[in-house]
Order: sequence, then C-alpha cells, then structure tokens
Amino acid sequence: MSPERTAVVERKTNETDIKIRLELGSLESAGEQTISIDTGIGFLDHMYHALAKHGRWSLTLACAGDLHIDDHHTAEDTAIALGMAFKKALGEPRGIRRFGHAYCPLDEALARAVVDISGRPYACIDLGLRREKVGALSCEMVPHVLHSFATAAGITLHVDVLKGANDHHRAESAFKALAVAIREAVSRTGSNDVPSTKGVL
Repeated sequence: MSPERTAVVERKTNETDIKIRLELGSLESAGEQTISIDTGIGFLDHMYHALAKHGRWSLTLACAGDLHIDDHHTAEDTAIALGMAFKKALGEPRGIRRFGHAYCPLDEALARAVVDISGRPYACIDLGLRREKVGALSCEMVPHVLHSFATAAGITLHVDVLKGANDHHRAESAFKALAVAIREAVSRTGSNDVPSTKGVL
C-alpha cells in the first residue's frame, strides 16, 4: 500500500477524455481536501463531490465527453476511471480494515452501503429511483455508475436505499453512505497484514 495513497489516471477513448488525480483519505484523515469535479453533467459532479467530501478524498476529475449524444459514456467512463484511480492509489490492500459499512440519511431518505476491499469485483445496487432524470443525469445511470466504479476498483459493493420519497435525496444519500463505508474500509489498522485468510487479496 502506497504511503501517500495517491494516483493519477488518464483515460482517453473516442467517446471521452478523462483526467483524474486522487488522494485517498480514511477515518484518521484530518488534512485539508482539494476537490474539483467537471464532467459536464451537473448532478454527476454533485455525486462525485459528495463521494470525495465524505470519503475524505482529495479529487480532481475532468472529463470532456460526447454529451451531444447523451450522458451514458461520460457517466460510465468517469466511474471506470475513478475506480481505476482508487485501485491504483490503494495499492496492495495491506494493513487496512478491508470491510466498511455506513448508513447515511438525507432528510427523508436513508441509504446503506457495505464495502469489501476484496479484489473480487461485484456490485448489488438497489436505489429505487423513479424519475427519468435528476438534472441532466439519467436515473438509470446512477446505479450503473456505482456498478462501474466497483468493477474497476475491484471491490465488492452493496448499496441499498431503504426509504425516501425524493430521488435527488435517495441518490445523494447512497453516494454519501458509500463514501463513509469506503473511508472505514481503507483505514489503516497499524499492522502490515493482508486482511485475508488466503494471505492475498
């Protein structure tokens, strides 16, 4: 695991051009954060900002995407690139808690996130969003973003919104819960052990 836990990722396709700099935080993090997000999709920026803020990450993310087509490629590809950056910044998962969970409310909405830094990509996402869009982001893309992030990061992720009438609140509480759960999972234990009976993750 890198002591600095930082990563720079550049990912360019015919559909998107993405640049990311990520510095991971944890439960013990107390330093100042730098967060700058520009995907061209306001609500997606808002979700990534919530993820970084409550995960105690410093995150710079810029994407020039084919938004003249729709939001799909930008949302999916930024999630993939962010997952890649997370995996690179974390490095070998040694001396971390590995597991994290959190409940986060936003007014009437309540979300639960459970994370395992397992090395086995899997995501089970149930947000129960009902609107077609929140802002310029298609609601179908919100769980897809979480799934794409988990796959690229190589983590097991369960996110469920347990209640809530407002889709903005439901989505935002999900990202906040994910942030807090990840912050716990990557926190250092003070040991140098790989947290697995296999000896590797």
